[in-house]
Amino acid sequence: MLKLLNKLKAAYVSVYLTVASLISAYAVWSLVQTEYTLAWAGTLLAAAPMAIVIGFLMIKPIMARTSADLPEAHIPIALGVILTVWADSPDWQPLVLALISYAGFLLYVYWYSRYGRVASDALATGKALPDFTLKDTDGNNVSSRELCSKPSVILFYRGNWCPLCMAQIKEIAAQYQEIETLGAQVILVSPQPHKNTRELADKFDVNFRFMTDSGNQAARILGIASDFGIPTGLEAMGYDSEAPMPTVIITDASGKVVWTHETDNYRVRPEPETFLKVIRAL
Repeated sequence: MLKLLNKLKAAYVSVYLTVASLISAYAVWSLVQTEYTLAWAGTLLAAAPMAIVIGFLMIKPIMARTSADLPEAHIPIALGVILTVWADSPDWQPLVLALISYAGFLLYVYWYSRYGRVASDALATGKALPDFTLKDTDGNNVSSRELCSKPSVILFYRGNWCPLCMAQIKEIAAQYQEIETLGAQVILVSPQPHKNTRELADKFDVNFRFMTDSGNQAARILGIASDFGIPTGLEAMGYDSEAPMPTVIITDASGKVVWTHETDNYRVRPEPETFLKVIRAL
């Protein structure tokens, strides 16, 4: 049963965006073709916001995080449903499609976006980071002990396909000089195809350690792997369906964990200044 739910969860965002986009397009067509413009305007307002925002972010990843409950989207979507009800159209379609859009949004926010995550014992503060092996951009295997021989900010991200991950890495790259000045290093880890890791390293001209977690082994050891880590369909691009839950780990020079951020919502991530404070304290 759990496996089935994970499969449904992996497919959900693609289905939701497709349905929201189709409803939006149909609402625009209906606004032109029918006389019930107020009702269809409400349907469009209920369906379009998330389709537009997520679609835009997939093209241009400029946002590293959102609020957990998305009130900035919740308000216009709810107003769209209210507008459709208030229009009191004899046509049932606008209201039904607005309600479907609203239900889809609620499932996205309160079900799909959340992992039901439990803090990993392997990442307890004060513990030494467990042993694991990663692959650097040259294809060499590097042990976690060798990697974390100095204060380190370790970011596990889902892959180059993830717009929030790319925006978060861009934020951290903007702070790399201060991080280096503080004597720390940044290690970026993803189970994505190794060529994608190399492409990301070439894209960012910063002195970071870009690492591939082959088979998601390190994420499993650390207890941060997710069965529904990527949207269904990305497997065709070489990504594995399992991926890490977005996680930031800070270790000291002895490899002990001093701070972690284990988000339970893939859209909620720490600001760079948050872990810069931790590094300064070290």
